[in-house]
Amino acid sequence: MKEQTIKCPQCGQIIELNQALSSQISLEIEEKLRLEFNQKFKDEKGKLEAKIKKEKEDELGIQLKDLQEQLNEKTDKLNDARQKELDLLKKQRDLEEREHTFKLEMERKHTEERNKIRNDVLSKLSEEHRMKDAEKEKQINDLRKQIEELNRKAEQGSQQSQGEVMEVELENALRQTFRHDNIEPVPKGVKGADVMQHVYSKSGQLCGTILWESKRTKNWSDGWIQKLKDDQREVKASIAVIVSAVLPKDVSYIGNNEGVWITDFSTAMGLAAVLRTNIIEITQTQNSMMGRNEKKDLLYNYLSSQVFRQRIEAIVESFKAMNDDLESEKRAMYKIWEKRKKQIDRVVQNTSEMHGELEGIMGNALPPVQMLELPLDDIDNNSDDEYTS
Repeated sequence: MKEQTIKCPQCGQIIELNQALSSQISLEIEEKLRLEFNQKFKDEKGKLEAKIKKEKEDELGIQLKDLQEQLNEKTDKLNDARQKELDLLKKQRDLEEREHTFKLEMERKHTEERNKIRNDVLSKLSEEHRMKDAEKEKQINDLRKQIEELNRKAEQGSQQSQGEVMEVELENALRQTFRHDNIEPVPKGVKGADVMQHVYSKSGQLCGTILWESKRTKNWSDGWIQKLKDDQREVKASIAVIVSAVLPKDVSYIGNNEGVWITDFSTAMGLAAVLRTNIIEITQTQNSMMGRNEKKDLLYNYLSSQVFRQRIEAIVESFKAMNDDLESEKRAMYKIWEKRKKQIDRVVQNTSEMHGELEGIMGNALPPVQMLELPLDDIDNNSDDEYTS
């Protein structure tokens, strides 16, 4: 029987084995080899799993790193955007603060400039008022002297001669008071009342005619009105006035009957001044309103209205009251001055209201009167509104 051998896997020595031993050894060797294989398999599997795990971890680490980089980049961009937003808000606040400061400074400068202009205008107006008051005072004194002289002369002579004196004095008073106008007496026996006053503006333009009729009788006659209206149409006069020593029962100092003005001698020059001013203003208005018939109709309606008549009456009544007060000036000088001031204020007020009514009808076509313009405060309020918008 042939001996079986086996080679030691450790030292490589050939070992002889019998069949039983050989079987047992084979089993042991097989078991050992199986265990070694399993161990190697486990080791290789562990190495492979470790390698795969490492590769996965490396790949996951790369992805995580990329995601982290993306997150960091987005975070940086978000921080930059937030910083830019903060910078923008800061700039906006700075701009708003500068704008507020600028507006405040401009408002201060505007207020200072407005106050300066107001003070200058008030100073100028005060000086103009002072000169106007002095001029009015002189005119009133001159008129008072003329009226006193006329009253003195009117008391002389017979009733007929007194009537002639009144006519002459009316003519002289008109000529002396209104030096720019052409005062013409109507010849005896010729239709046309007593005196015609051709009203001229400062530029020398003929604006209209006032026809004057003087009466000095003991009783009033309504027939005078129609006769003077006929004379007015005959000579084409703008306005007709009766100056009478005796007035109708319903007239005190001044009135209007059927378009004819009625007054006494003491208020005649005051009425003349008002009528003359209105004739000039109407002519200037008509020149600037060529072709505007609607406004002409409105103006005509106003001039022939009760309101206009009341304005004229108020002005002339104030003038009459001033003349009456001047007669007693020696007895109560201070009291009269105070009262005269109020009466002059009434004249200015009624004149201003009349000018405002004309302006409401005619608009910008009416030439402005500087003394009747609005105070500067009202003008500044509109300019403030414009500046704020």
